[in-house]
Amino acid sequence: MTNPLLSNWDTPFDLAPFDAIKDADFAPALEQALAAHKAEIAAIAENADAPDFANTIAAMEASGAMLDKVLGVFFTVAGADSNEAREALQREFSPLLAAHSAEISSNKTLFARIAAVWEARATLGLTAEEDRVLMLTHRGFVRSGAALEGGDDVRMKEIKGRLATLGTDFMQNLLADEREWFMPLQEGDLEGLPQFVVDAARAAGAEKGADGPVVTLSRSLIVPFLQFSPRRDLRKRAFEAWVARGANGGETDNRAIAAEVLALRQERANLLGYDSFADYKLETEMAKTPDAVRDLLMAVWEPAKAQAEADAKVLTDMMQADGINGALEPWDWRYYSEKRRKAEHDLDEAILKPYLQLDRMIEAAFACATRLFGLEFAPLDVPLYHADCRAWEVTRKGAHVAVFIGDYFARGSKRSGAWCSAMRGQATFPKVQSPVVINVCNFAKAEPALLSYDDARTLFHEFGHALHQMLSNVTYESISGTSVARDFVELPSQLYEHWLEVPEVLQEFATHADTGEAMPQEMLQKVLGAANFDMGFQTVEFVASAMVDLAFHEDQAPADPMAMQTQVLADMGLPQAITMRHATPHFAHVFAGDGYSSGYYSYMWSEVMDADAFAAFEEAGDAFDAVTARALEDNILSTGGSVEADELYKRFRGRLPGVEALLKGRGLAA
Repeated sequence: MTNPLLSNWDTPFDLAPFDAIKDADFAPALEQALAAHKAEIAAIAENADAPDFANTIAAMEASGAMLDKVLGVFFTVAGADSNEAREALQREFSPLLAAHSAEISSNKTLFARIAAVWEARATLGLTAEEDRVLMLTHRGFVRSGAALEGGDDVRMKEIKGRLATLGTDFMQNLLADEREWFMPLQEGDLEGLPQFVVDAARAAGAEKGADGPVVTLSRSLIVPFLQFSPRRDLRKRAFEAWVARGANGGETDNRAIAAEVLALRQERANLLGYDSFADYKLETEMAKTPDAVRDLLMAVWEPAKAQAEADAKVLTDMMQADGINGALEPWDWRYYSEKRRKAEHDLDEAILKPYLQLDRMIEAAFACATRLFGLEFAPLDVPLYHADCRAWEVTRKGAHVAVFIGDYFARGSKRSGAWCSAMRGQATFPKVQSPVVINVCNFAKAEPALLSYDDARTLFHEFGHALHQMLSNVTYESISGTSVARDFVELPSQLYEHWLEVPEVLQEFATHADTGEAMPQEMLQKVLGAANFDMGFQTVEFVASAMVDLAFHEDQAPADPMAMQTQVLADMGLPQAITMRHATPHFAHVFAGDGYSSGYYSYMWSEVMDADAFAAFEEAGDAFDAVTARALEDNILSTGGSVEADELYKRFRGRLPGVEALLKGRGLAA
């Protein structure tokens, strides 16, 4: 029978026929797709005609379609709905794919053709987009080691293969720890918990096959448990399990993996002539240098730390008023912070949450995109990879734009966190193809599904990434959508969060799950007034992680990353009751691949821009100002990586912003 992954998909919008695909189809499909891509690359490299843009660069852009098709499906299900078979396939595929990539990037004949086109670029009459793709291709090959010779070339291939295997192992170890741990709750343990937390714990218990409610390591369950449970002993037990992910000893321990990854990255950078991996990695980002990253982080650290220390004194007094002596601990912070929020802002999340229904927040994200960019969303009835998934066709003025898939609920088969990916990116070469974009979240599943305000912000954040993919309008897929500098990619997502805070959006879509009534004006004002509540804590835990990431990569790789982590945090003076947002053994951003390695700072770098970018709408006097929205789409959302990021931002705003907008937005300005 024909492998469904390799057949022509006679489906709506050429979507993957998930109902026909079996795990056994992936390995043979990958084998055939790799062979096809190798043949395409060989034909380009061995072309007897003189190298030019069409027969070399454009030909490379057109290659690998079968491979992209297979991997688009596989990585979607492997990340969002894993099982033992898919985890085994990931371990098998990682070194194969790394070797395939290394074989291409070290192909001397192919690189000679690319270099020849690069040298002749001024005489070729290239469009601006073609020139950009040529530059990125040439630079990518050089940075991958194409110019290395002899033993260095061989060693680079070995390093890439080993890093791919280690990244897969790191993520699977983390998933295993998250999947296997849960804390059963007796009925008495539920006292003091809001109903939405109880419902989520019961749903998690059913998913785990337990006899009753449980707390899992899913952020959407453990964070509200830490916020509301009056049982300090249970909070401590849950928190310690949460921060111990990847560091429990045994087969799933990630500490040795982290050390090896850092050593290999350092060696990789040295082979390419860089002093450190941070120097190598940041060269192509907006920040450019480790010093620029440190300057940003430290400009934010001092005011954030001062605010957090002041907050810690208030929370300690509250705890001692409860008769608990001693220091405020990390498992105490969220509990007393929530009590303080209720006291100071009269804002109780248990009362707020029924107004933040998942379905209504999805509608809100869609409605904002309609008003800003003219997009319309219609539900699609198509087979998807899990029953929890939903799909919509995205159109504008009746014309098809994209397919959007939402996968919102936490489950044991899904890795933690939230992300946006594209099973298919936008392009017009070698044929016109519309994007298929997926948002994956980990919200607690209950009926009705209710979100915290932070959950709702996450939903808007990931949809901002989706808009960057869906509104892309470039020729080549390699520069479409989110194929931009890492410290620019978070701009559209963080910018879109601002529309959740537009009063008229909450007035329309924040309706009570039981009564259908709109959020009362008084509550709305409290929600917006508390937007920066506990911002010292949030900023400190983020900057701590970003500084550790930078330290890992800006000098010689540490033999003991955990010791370096401890030293960096001590030198910074991290408040005792706050931990890193992502400690090293579960820092998947950095160790499950090198996307955010030496780049976790990028969320904050992008926030400098997003605060300033939303100010453009405020200056226009309307959060939905049509002229500003058009400028945002034309200069940022539609352009992908076709132009340098700083130039794109200056086209939109006329200048680059300073850190002042970020500090003001976080309520940390003096």
